[in-house]
Amino acid sequence: MLELAQNRWISAHQSLLITGPSGVGKSYLAQALGQHACRSGFSVQYLRLPTLLAQFVQARAQGTYDRLLKRLAKLSLLIIDDFGLATLNELEKQDLLEAIEERYGGGATIVTSQLPIGDWHEYLGDGRLADAILDRLVHNAHRIELSSKESMRKERPSLNHGGHSDK
Repeated sequence: MLELAQNRWISAHQSLLITGPSGVGKSYLAQALGQHACRSGFSVQYLRLPTLLAQFVQARAQGTYDRLLKRLAKLSLLIIDDFGLATLNELEKQDLLEAIEERYGGGATIVTSQLPIGDWHEYLGDGRLADAILDRLVHNAHRIELSSKESMRKERPSLNHGGHSDK
């Protein structure tokens, strides 16, 4: 984590892949690294994958698809959260490839997923699109695999004692 906090991976246009079960803090960690990058002067955008895919549909309908790709390519860091939650159709896979290809070598990317990285190829359909997407994302990527028996979202006992001290 200390190495990632130096932001050299962002300057080197590398990827960070954060995996683990629901509720272990993948999104939290990705957002914290994104906020740190913002405070260090990098341009950052956080998007859940379904939102990114909806932006492609909207941009295509409005005739601004190329403009969207260029805007995503200019970001220092793009955070794609919730990769692998829903099945992707061929057009969505192609859109994802286009975005990643435009950014390759020019911007860093964080991807969070509940799926282990070893399952990503199958999730993407085991074809040439899967090969192309993963070649650009996984090559030279930093990886963090989080694990926990309990969700961070689980309600925890309050540390607030109504303003009274235990002393």
